[in-house]
Amino acid sequence: MTRKVLLHVGSPKTGTSHLQDVLFRHQHLLRDHGILYPADRFDAHFLAALDLMKLPWGGLETQAVGAWERLADQVRDWPGTSIISHEILAVASATQAQQAIDSLGDAEVHLVLSARDLVRQIPAEWQENVKHRSHVTYARFLEQIRDPGRETRIGSWFWGAQEVPDILARWGSSLPPERVHVVTVPPPGAERDELWRRFSRTFGLDDLPLDLTPERANPSLGVPETALLRRVNARFTSIVAPPDYRHLVREVLAHQTLSHRESAARLTLPPLAHEWAQDLSRSWIAEIERQGYDVVGDLTDLIGAPAGEWNDPDAVAARDLLPPAVDAIGALLVEGARLRDVEERLHGEIRELRGELDRARQTVSHRLRRKVVASLEGSAAGRGALDFYRRLRGRSSRSA
Repeated sequence: MTRKVLLHVGSPKTGTSHLQDVLFRHQHLLRDHGILYPADRFDAHFLAALDLMKLPWGGLETQAVGAWERLADQVRDWPGTSIISHEILAVASATQAQQAIDSLGDAEVHLVLSARDLVRQIPAEWQENVKHRSHVTYARFLEQIRDPGRETRIGSWFWGAQEVPDILARWGSSLPPERVHVVTVPPPGAERDELWRRFSRTFGLDDLPLDLTPERANPSLGVPETALLRRVNARFTSIVAPPDYRHLVREVLAHQTLSHRESAARLTLPPLAHEWAQDLSRSWIAEIERQGYDVVGDLTDLIGAPAGEWNDPDAVAARDLLPPAVDAIGALLVEGARLRDVEERLHGEIRELRGELDRARQTVSHRLRRKVVASLEGSAAGRGALDFYRRLRGRSSRSA
């Protein structure tokens, strides 16, 4: 059997969370069909990517030490097809990409890149920044990514993860073009499971009885919801520790509350940026065609939909922020009540444990005292010492 590795390197916001969730939950089924998805925890491939690229990530990089080599060891030992998938691999340098490919041994490596049009990716990336503590305005974000002559943290990360031809060149330079696969994300309005069908065809998952019900998702927010979250970040992130932010803001507020609101205003590009993004995407399509990569889907999907209504998230009126703000307050009240119940329960458990410990100490003390007395009563010197002790304590011989 030919060893084969499907190396999925991104991009972010292209259905990667859903794909990885399905693969993680069906590891045993995949193994039965000769496919390895090596992960002892959901974020195993994320940690491996951090290790490969030596990326700092809020302290998580300390957990990642050695993770890539452990992953590569499992892949090298597997006789059939292996799948590696994480979207931050898109930002790896050419040297790191080649190091990753070389670490997989003599397997037939296939590169997979899922790509979505810039018309949706640019707003999604700004929103993702906001969900990770950023309070940079949308206008400032667009300014930084549209000026290629300026080296900024935001611009460097964005293009590292989203510039499709460059990612393909960094990761696919040593691979024949037929082993470089571009999976395009369908346009709005496509059948709901069309992206999964494209993934399934690429990864050889057709006809497997997989449960596609999403258990993990990275949902989007509307314009007023994102604007509210950015203002929360500007006001409070300096006093909220990262672990608390991840739980209270990103999970409780963004994912569990604000993403479920039916917002009429969706985040889009302003007209001039929309035209620029489509022109750039057309140049990418031409480069992909020139390189002869395998395309799963339709390259015209990368152009994006025509410009729609523009709602500036930097200029949302206070009256439009009020409804999501009330929902946010309600969610935090519910979470605060839940955490208070947990705290009370833990305090109760601590009180019970302290009571049990005190009773255990008393029992041990009583037994030890009886043992010492019995030992002393076994000799004349001991009995004398006991008698002296009892006289000092003013107690009768029966009180010991």
